[in-house]
Amino acid sequence: MGGTFDPPHLGHLKLATHFAKLFQLDELLLIPSGEPWQKDSRITPAEIRYRLTEAAGIDLARAFLYLKISTRIGVDRIEIERSGPSYAIDTAKALRQRFGSTASLIWLMGADSFMQLPTWHCWEGITDFVNLAVASRPRCSLGSELSIQIKEFLTSRQSNDAAALENTPFGRIYLDETLSVDLSSTELRKNLKSSFRASIGPSQIPSHTLEIITNLGLYK
Repeated sequence: MGGTFDPPHLGHLKLATHFAKLFQLDELLLIPSGEPWQKDSRITPAEIRYRLTEAAGIDLARAFLYLKISTRIGVDRIEIERSGPSYAIDTAKALRQRFGSTASLIWLMGADSFMQLPTWHCWEGITDFVNLAVASRPRCSLGSELSIQIKEFLTSRQSNDAAALENTPFGRIYLDETLSVDLSSTELRKNLKSSFRASIGPSQIPSHTLEIITNLGLYK
């Protein structure tokens, strides 16, 4: 599961939990981007976002323990340690090389990211290395609002069977409309910089992440 994670929020954790359970994942990697080329220059430094994501991973691990989900959780530095812009296609290639040709690799994302897929670098090649699992989000329809490019991309790749992704190394796309979390890192940053800062709690940002944000005085 890649992302800027600026900051990580409960939407990220709920998406991760949902798909970990659905696909019975052996391992879940949270991958903070190093140089997110589609974001502006005011992004929080990568090492701080990595630290925030590590903290979120603690809360996620506790949720998995409570829910009896056996998925291992890791926070991966693959994009932070790679120089230059963080392109998903490069990460997908590297993960395929790491895990081998037969492992089922599933890239988890929200519908908002999926709808922006045609703006990604070499986007059409990503399913040559991984499957995609896409979760619905409020105001992001996975139906009529999909672009012609995305609809064509789905034509031979979409699967309504979660088991198909578990048993296929790459090339499948699963659209899941059962999850809808109305949280946004952009909106949270705005609220943290406003009078709403004091009202933000663990129902929006994981408690260990929020503690670091408070202690370092981030997003003021």
